Amino acid sequence: MTLDFEKYAKKGNEFLHHLEDNLNNEDRAHAGRILRSTFRVLRNHLTFEESLQLLSQLPMALKAVYVDGWSAAAHRRIKNPEEFLYEIVQEEGNNAWRDFGNEDDIIAAVRAVINSLRIYVSSQELDQALGTLPTKVRRIFESSEQEKEL
Repeated sequence: MTLDFEKYAKKGNEFLHHLEDNLNNEDRAHAGRILRSTFRVLRNHLTFEESLQLLSQLPMALKAVYVDGWSAAAHRRIKNPEEFLYEIVQEEGNNAWRDFGNEDDIIAAVRAVINSLRIYVSSQELDQALGTLPTKVRRIFESSEQEKEL
């Protein structure tokens, strides 16, 4: 079997294009930062098993983004949406001031990532993974879940 890295890159670029559309922003670097920070925060709060199940459905390029710098020991539980959103900003670092003007911008960005993931990950798996988060945190994703039903 030969490795076709261009196929992986094509799928990754396809995903970023969907994410750019969902963000209403055509800046590839912006979409990449949002994706990376959202994945890092999600994986730190999903169970290890849920992360593995989610990973199994991601295209190869997205798997690489998801696991980049990952330590299973970093898993922790959060209790409220403010902590989750704060972590997104922390992951963004110095770029946060460029990407987010306020809390609504952070929520919209996280929802854009989730909506983009729905193209590649089954609704059942994504709902199961997000369902392991505390109820108050899951509310961040409510709009994403309602849009998929339309």
